[in-house]
Amino acid sequence: MVSEIKQVSGSGIPLVGNDIDTDRIIPARFLKAITFDGLGEGAFIDDRTALKGEHPFDQPQYQGAKVLIVNRNFGCGSSREHAPQALSKWGIQALIGESFAEIFFGNCVAIGVPCVTAETETIKKLQELVAANPQAAITVNLETLQVQIGDFTASVFIGEGSRNMFVSGSWDACGQLVANAEKIRETAAKLPYIGWGKLAS
Repeated sequence: MVSEIKQVSGSGIPLVGNDIDTDRIIPARFLKAITFDGLGEGAFIDDRTALKGEHPFDQPQYQGAKVLIVNRNFGCGSSREHAPQALSKWGIQALIGESFAEIFFGNCVAIGVPCVTAETETIKKLQELVAANPQAAITVNLETLQVQIGDFTASVFIGEGSRNMFVSGSWDACGQLVANAEKIRETAAKLPYIGWGKLAS
């Protein structure tokens, strides 16, 4: 089943700070989970505990937000795929930032969460606009490569390969494998390797 992602719209949530690593996004103790279910509750849990309700992910005005606006080098540190999963389970469907750690970015693409980048001034403006009006709809358009909130519109960037994967729906590699299971079996059965035919059947 093709799942095209051409744009994401919803309220935003600003998270100010550079070099926010994956251990802050989801602490290592959560990595023992067998599934990703429930990880949303652990997103930024140590930061949230330290800030006693003042972290954006705890503040009532940002509940239900779909677009996370961050700064530079977001998702650095260990390569845990639990980090984007925790954000996704919390409700985040897209991220806008100055820059993202490469592996974090790739893990986001794998689960259908686009990460677009923008100039520092644009990010600051977006964070200010969302803080001033948390219920305002913010739209990330992957076809026009623009972000819009109210009367403010700015350009965003994502690599052409990743953009095409989202827009065409080809980002979902697992979904494509499941959808083409019969064709895979047919191809595997024709391979000359010993045992392939038996495994495929």
